[in-house]
Amino acid sequence: MKKIAVLVSGGGTNLQALIDAQGRGEIVNGEIAVVISSVPDAYALERAKNAGIPGYVLDRKGYPSSQAMTSALVEKLRELSIDLVVMAGFMTIVTHELFEVYNNAVINVHPSLIPSFCGPGCYGLHVHEKALAYGVKVSGATVHFVTEECDAGPIILQRAADVLPEDTPETLQRRIMEQCEWKLLPQAVSLFCQGRLTVEGRAVRILP
Repeated sequence: MKKIAVLVSGGGTNLQALIDAQGRGEIVNGEIAVVISSVPDAYALERAKNAGIPGYVLDRKGYPSSQAMTSALVEKLRELSIDLVVMAGFMTIVTHELFEVYNNAVINVHPSLIPSFCGPGCYGLHVHEKALAYGVKVSGATVHFVTEECDAGPIILQRAADVLPEDTPETLQRRIMEQCEWKLLPQAVSLFCQGRLTVEGRAVRILP
């Protein structure tokens, strides 16, 4: 059974999707062992508590640098024997120390079809603002392995959602969460835990 750590900074809607999927038995050979927040008052910690999952706070403000916080994070992950790290709305920069220990074992969900509307500054509603400003007819979500380069790791899964003429950033955000993010993230986590993902250069192969 693979042990999963979910990293959060906010409300935890993607965490809740993982908790719900786990409750339905959809995360095969894996369990959420811990939720770690970079913000002390993140509502995601309340979601973890309600689900009986241990929660920890590594307050970014309490560390002199991103590197110092990353080192503390790696120490905690090792202490808990974590196999997979899931970034679910984790708004804190991490450094190479994490990827040296968890190579191709850190995944993130991004609310666009990478390589569109991604990279530095593209997070939260900003992503959907850019999509609407560009006039795209479809957007969506991407689950990818995390590397040091922002939103540039190998892509595991993608799903598209329609962009409607009357959309606002908020309505598009909600549709992409419901139709894409909340489905893709548990699916990718389950595939990892089953040992069905293999990385070949930029390509992620899904094994039968």
